[in-house]
Amino acid sequence: MRGVHFLVDDDGRKTAVFIDLKKNARLWEDFYDVAVAMSRAKEPRESLESVKRQLRGRSKRG
Repeated sequence: MRGVHFLVDDDGRKTAVFIDLKKNARLWEDFYDVAVAMSRAKEPRESLESVKRQLRGRSKRG
């Protein structure tokens, strides 16, 4: 893939990647989105109904 280069260690294993953001801005956005989602995977979940109640409560205060 153009604009993507891997850094390898002495054994030839890929250890890092360089992404040309001018050529691959979309690729970086996708990678970042996945990284954020993975970092939040173990956060507690809220039900849709709970979120709706919270939003309705905010609109009544404002």
